[in-house]
Amino acid sequence: MRTKEKSDTNLHTEIATLNKKKFFQIYESIWKMLFFSFIKGLASGLGWVIGATILVSILTFLLSKFEFIPILGELISEIILEIKSFDR
Repeated sequence: MRTKEKSDTNLHTEIATLNKKKFFQIYESIWKMLFFSFIKGLASGLGWVIGATILVSILTFLLSKFEFIPILGELISEIILEIKSFDR
């Protein structure tokens, strides 16, 4: 019986220690949680946009170098023209 009481006491102290951590304090209030989730979503969206921009620019650059290949040249030229038409 004593070991059960001792383990319960240890469990309560560990939970109290965890509740003092910054991570759990953020999730105490719904407004704090919504704010941090919003900021996290903004950062994630910005990362996706920057990554996609870099990927498309590298892909466009590489495709422009393969324009001299007879079979793929026409297809690549059309792709480059389509990408440039979105810039306007």
